[in-house]
This record gives sequence, structure tokens and C-alpha cells, in this order.
Amino acid sequence: MRFASFLVVWLGLAGSVLAEQRFEFGAYAIPADGRLVVPVAEGDALSGVAATIDERTNGALTLAAADAEFTGKSDSTLTLRGVGGYSRIDLIGVGAEPVDRVAAENFGGHAAALLGDTKGGMVNILWPADNLSADATAARVALGYRLRSYRFDHHKEEPLDTETLPVIKLLSDDGSADAFNNDLRYVADGVYFARNMSSEPANVIYPQSFVERAKALFNGLKNVSIKVLDEKDMQRLNMGALWGVGKGSARPPRLLIIEYMAGGDEAPVVLAGKGITFDTGGISIKPNKNMWKMKGDLGGAAVVTGTVLAAARRGAPINVVALAALAENMPSGTATRPGDLLKSMSGLTIEISSTDAEGRLVLSDAVHYGQVTYKPSVLIDVATLTGSVGRALGPHYAGVFGRHEPIIEQLISASKTAGEGLWRLPLDDAHFKQIEATYGDVVNGGVGSPGASVGAAFIGSFVEEDQVWAHLDIASVDLLEKDRPTIPKGYSGWGVRTLDEYLRQHHQSPKE
Repeated sequence: MRFASFLVVWLGLAGSVLAEQRFEFGAYAIPADGRLVVPVAEGDALSGVAATIDERTNGALTLAAADAEFTGKSDSTLTLRGVGGYSRIDLIGVGAEPVDRVAAENFGGHAAALLGDTKGGMVNILWPADNLSADATAARVALGYRLRSYRFDHHKEEPLDTETLPVIKLLSDDGSADAFNNDLRYVADGVYFARNMSSEPANVIYPQSFVERAKALFNGLKNVSIKVLDEKDMQRLNMGALWGVGKGSARPPRLLIIEYMAGGDEAPVVLAGKGITFDTGGISIKPNKNMWKMKGDLGGAAVVTGTVLAAARRGAPINVVALAALAENMPSGTATRPGDLLKSMSGLTIEISSTDAEGRLVLSDAVHYGQVTYKPSVLIDVATLTGSVGRALGPHYAGVFGRHEPIIEQLISASKTAGEGLWRLPLDDAHFKQIEATYGDVVNGGVGSPGASVGAAFIGSFVEEDQVWAHLDIASVDLLEKDRPTIPKGYSGWGVRTLDEYLRQHHQSPKE
């Protein structure tokens, strides 16, 4: 009982890592002093607001830019200190083309990277109306700033005290303060949740603690209902695949079900996520090198949960359900073995060729449960499923698979709008043929290339052909080795922004 109390308290403290950078919005004006962040259009000479500040500082910006060969090229930066009455001026290049939404978010991300160690007071970010597209708002700049300022340090002896950070004031006349305060900040919350879950060690986040962390964040939100299926429920429902992955661990599996129903009578969108809280490979054990990264094998479950969290916090008029298929894949005397046959909830039997092809197993029961329970308009599963997708696409694109052209096109479009890369990979009858089993209905692996398409075909075997469905394999983009404008090095939370954008464009009722 004392342990349970400690767990609840600890999880409450851990939730505090979502403490926010403070933002204010004000009318556009150039302050006479203090700290400034200034967008600079690419060109041979400074223009716009940069030229105005250059005049106020007696040409100091022009001299510094020439010395540093800074021309305003997109994503370039230059920091000046003690110029005129300004203690600090950060110049950030926005290129020669009109600034779009992604460029605005990247601008905010670069500002956060430059100012990450700045303490106290206020930083003024100037965002004039020059050369901007309609959706390149100050709110988007603030979103980019918050996304890049993420850090995971609460396990350190001296984590950053967010109270010491400066207030970030965005000076603009676009009237977008409400768009950030009542909407986009919650998208950042969803991304933060996904990053946090993948970053936490497996002795902190396992199936039940994932459930508790999610419950705490959804507590008090309107139109939300949460259910949890435990190991007894799984056996009662014949979820032999999900149960088969989790039964080798002392920490039993869970299916976390989060319903957010604020869209009237419309059929919901169901998002199913792979939630392997640690993947040893099971009996087919992985080599030790880089196994630590498998604490992030729950990325799909974290992304779908974070997406619904964002929708619920902003009060989106939509019906959407997150299914987090949570299990720890461990070797033990009770673990599933290669050669075993598992019977899924759908009735299909699964021949196990490798216990390290476990993500598709937990999703097979989750997607079937989602179909029969909710009769969704659209079913999307998200998973860190295969190394193959990274070998095909590299670190800038996730893979998307499916049978239905419109949903594939819609997701790719949403990912482009959101600034996250998504690329279609093949899925056809040949891939389904590959997974036909000798002793059961389907085999879970070991059938050759292409691995990402084979994994998609396995999950698709548990989805009715007339069900609109897409599979997102995010293994290539889930863990980044280098910083990006809005993503610091580490677990990315990739997919929350794409799914959020997709829901806005195609399922909100009425349209915003």
C-alpha cells in the first residue's frame, strides 16, 4: 500500500515536467532596449525590421552581418551583444521566399535553441507582417519555440528550474494570441507527452504506470472516458496476441482505451498505437548494443495518446479514440516461444517465427478490437515497427501503408502541412502472400524483404478490407541523433502534429 501511494505521488511529480515556457503577446512595436529576436529576409542588404534596427544602432547590424557573412539565408543565425541600447539581438534568417507556417515554427525553434540558457526578464520576438503567408502567425512562432525548448532532465540532481526562464513576448499585429493560448499550446502538450513517454526508463514507465500517467493528464477533461483492459480481460476476449507478448513479464500487459467524444453522432476515428514499454526481443533476444533504446518502443502508443490529449485539451469538435496496446516483451519461463501458435481476438492463428516481431502482435488485437467495438470511419495504427523503414527512407520520413488511396493522400498532405515527413511504401497482395503460415493462418516474421511492407501486411490481415485504414511506421523518425529546428536531439514525438492536422482537416465538425 505504501508503494502504491509512492507511485501515485511520483507520477504526479513526473507530470510536472510539462511545466510551460511563459509566453505573452503584444502589439507590434520595436522596443528601445532589452533583448530582441529579429527575422531577417535573405538579400544583399538588410531590409524591413532588421534595417530599422540597423539604423537605430548606427549600422552595427550591417557591420556584424558582413563580418559573419550573414545574409538572412533560411535557418541561419547571428547573435550580437551590447549593441546600442540592446543587451542582445538575435538575427534569424527566414530566406527569400514568403514565410509559411513551417518556416514560422522553425523560426521559433531557432529562437528557443539560441535562448535556451537565458535567465530572467523578457525576450521580445518581433514578428512584422512583411512577406508572411496567412498561417505564418506569431502563434506558430510560439509553438515552434515551445517544441524546441523541450528538455528531459527531471531525473537529474539539478534539473532546470523553469521559473528562471525569461518571459517570451511575441510582438505582432496578427491577433493570434488566442490561437496559441487556447489551441496550439495543447498540441505542444501532446508532443511533450509522447517525448516524455519514450524518454522515460522502463523501470519508470511500464504498462500500468503508462496508464496512470495518461489518466492523470486526462483528469477533468470534458467528453473523455477511459477504460483499461487487464490480463484477465484479454484472456476473456481471446486477445491471445497481446497477452502472448506481455505474459513473459512480471509487469502484465494493458490495453488503454481513451475515448474523446465531442463530435456528435459521427463515427469516431480510431488511433491504435504500439506500446512496447521495453523490448528485449523476448526469447529471440536482441544483442546488448543499443538495446537501451528499446525503452522508446512505446512511441506509437505515446503518439496516439498525445494526439487525443491535444484534441481534448483544445476542445476539438471531434470523435476520436486512442488504443494504447501496452506490453513489456521479456524472456522468462512464461514467455511466448518461437514456434508457438497464438490465437488472436479475430480468430486468426499466428505462428511465431520470432518473438522480436512483437509490435505487430499487440496491434493485431488492438486494431480488431477497435473495428468491432467502434465501427470507425477511419482506423490508423502507429508503430515503431521495423528497422526496414529506416533503411528505405532514412531519418526524415516515416512510412505510410494502406489499401485506400484517399486516406494515404490525406495523411501525406497533413504531414507536409505539419512539417513532418511521410512517404508511401508499397503494400500489395504479394506481401500478404509472404506471411501465409505453415502451421497457422499467418506468420509474424522471418519471411524476407521488404520488412516494412511485410509488417504492414501482417497488421492489415486483421483489418477488414472495406475498413478505411492506414499504417504508420515511425521507427525511422522516432529517435533523432541531431537537433532539428523544432525537435531537440532525442525522442521526437513524431506523428502528433501530423495526426492532429489530419483530424482538423478531415474530421472536425463543424470545421474550424
